[in-house]
Amino acid sequence: MHAQFLQQAIQLAADNARTGQGGPFGALIVKDQQVLAASGNQVTRTLDPTAHAEVNAIRQACLQLNDFQLHDCILYTSCEPCPMCLGAIYWARLAKVYYACSRFDAAAVNFDDSFIYDEILVAPAERRIAMHHIKLPDALQPFQLWSENETKVAY
Repeated sequence: MHAQFLQQAIQLAADNARTGQGGPFGALIVKDQQVLAASGNQVTRTLDPTAHAEVNAIRQACLQLNDFQLHDCILYTSCEPCPMCLGAIYWARLAKVYYACSRFDAAAVNFDDSFIYDEILVAPAERRIAMHHIKLPDALQPFQLWSENETKVAY
């Protein structure tokens, strides 16, 4: 079954590439052998740089299950997830990921995320997009309030 679901993700990617409706990426999320969500990359169509196929599928599946975690779900994606999607996968608590192409295959057609992997290891102030830490007296207040809130939904 894994190959069949992965083939569906590849078809979504191919449809996107053929129509120009988004990048050449597709993803679907399956639970108990049933497809919960399927999406192609929609970055250019929606003008949203976070609208990667994996993120779109995660959003759809969470709505379908009415849950912000996707325990016992499997992601099938046409390409190895980028760093952003990898983060989303871990936050969503997916059980497994199956992918077809590698990040090196994607880099060969100018979808190269290696600079992001490199940037993660650089000190924030020294990154290509410098990140500056400003200490403010009440900066920790939201975390303190969160810690004290007895009705919070932990995640």
